[in-house]
Amino acid sequence: MKKANLCFIGAGFHASTNIYPSVIEAGANIQAISTRNIDRSKAALQRFGSNGTPYDDYKKMLENEECDGVVVVAQPEDHPSLVLDCIKAGKNVYVDKPLGMSAEEAAEMADAAEAAGVTLMVGFMKRYAPCYTKLKELITNGKLGTVRSFQGRFAVDSTPFCKNEEQFMKFAAIHIVDLVRYLFGEVVQVTGFKNSDNEFVSHSISLKFENGVVGSLYLVGMTAWSRESENMLVTFDHGFAFADEVNTLTVHESQTFDDLPWKSLKETDTVFTPSASPMSGAYRDLYLRGFVGEMAHFIDCCKSGETPTSSGRDNVNTMALCDRILSKLL
Repeated sequence: MKKANLCFIGAGFHASTNIYPSVIEAGANIQAISTRNIDRSKAALQRFGSNGTPYDDYKKMLENEECDGVVVVAQPEDHPSLVLDCIKAGKNVYVDKPLGMSAEEAAEMADAAEAAGVTLMVGFMKRYAPCYTKLKELITNGKLGTVRSFQGRFAVDSTPFCKNEEQFMKFAAIHIVDLVRYLFGEVVQVTGFKNSDNEFVSHSISLKFENGVVGSLYLVGMTAWSRESENMLVTFDHGFAFADEVNTLTVHESQTFDDLPWKSLKETDTVFTPSASPMSGAYRDLYLRGFVGEMAHFIDCCKSGETPTSSGRDNVNTMALCDRILSKLL
């Protein structure tokens, strides 16, 4: 099968560390890169072994290059204008979150993409992380019965790039907000409390979903969490599942015994983990965090015309939920 050819806007730290390597691993060619500096664009192409074309004007790149899609990884405030220009040029677009700082901005871009007939995908990589796709399978197939409740945690030192609660919610915690929508559906009720001080953010949030699922989110952004941490505990009718630190999913199915189970080793869990090997190098992290999966999905959608799981239209509801949460914090 012919490889997809992708063009890129941006070559910063996140793009170079996570997105470019994942695109290559997903099987695409880097056709062209545009940054604000031609030498930086050349250096990025060289770094990732591409003989593609460097640009210092992304509009020229959009005009000159025929490609399967454009990957936009820039500053959040630049995303709307960059994405709209890509759409106007008739290009399929992948853009890192957030796409817009409100539901209204997100809807404008979703409308434009649909009117132009192009693919618009937002970078919510947790939807494509193996531990969460496996968890989604458990929810969908009903093996453990109906989901009743959940408890999620996301803690990170977001102070270098988030200076207030809105930035924390839309630049960092948005991944977990989007994830619970992906897992459980749409939210009908939000309550929450905060104990924040400028860039030091601490939120405790309760959510109720249309399907009756209830749950809580513990979201923290401060220097105390120099070790980033996340997990998701989901309780079903007939068991529970615990996704821990992106790399382990423990599934417990309800069990009955002839004798009291504490008298012997009868309780059993199924634990899903990746294998550990020096041969994985740095790619293991890119797969487990969902970066490779999301880029492979974008490539597939560009070729097939299928609507992405994390589409521009779906992103409207994620942005709306972020604002609802912020408005309910006491």
